[in-house]
Amino acid sequence: MPQPANGDQNPEKHGPWTIVQRNEVYRDAWLSVRMDHVLRPDGLPGTYSTVRIKPGVCVIPVANDGTCYMTKEFHYAVGRDTIEGISGGIEDGETPELAASRELEEEVGIVAGKLVDLGVVDPLTAALRSPTQMFLATDLRFTQSNPESTECIERVEFPFAKVLRMVIENEITHAPSCVAILKANLILNTLR
Repeated sequence: MPQPANGDQNPEKHGPWTIVQRNEVYRDAWLSVRMDHVLRPDGLPGTYSTVRIKPGVCVIPVANDGTCYMTKEFHYAVGRDTIEGISGGIEDGETPELAASRELEEEVGIVAGKLVDLGVVDPLTAALRSPTQMFLATDLRFTQSNPESTECIERVEFPFAKVLRMVIENEITHAPSCVAILKANLILNTLR
């Protein structure tokens, strides 16, 4: 029988599941994979595996004239270029707001005068933990970008109405970007 998850003789309740033992099977700077030995809700023993990705941010910058700035970048996991909001990980000790500002400037050379909190999205909830804090960035000014050496990012721009259509027509498929764009639309419509 696996050892208890919390180091004593009492298994840990996790909703209707009971974690008997936690086993981290992989970890790097961005993600970890864990396979827990569990008692399922039906009382039978089993395993449940999850992936945990560093918490991140997704920012949708929109200029006063309605131009929306996005990134176009090859993403290894999906094997193609994608159009997305400005996204990245939150570093240790960094607030989501600081991460959003840093990513905006690094990736696309934008400094936001105002960040509007659009809440958190969990891109997939069954086996992935990757909370992403979303923001609308306004009152924009432009500076030099400085992406990381592995990032081949192109800043692209579209009228915000086109970005909305791109979500509906599956031209933008990055889940945090889609949610952030739809929420940003509601905020922008109340400001007009």
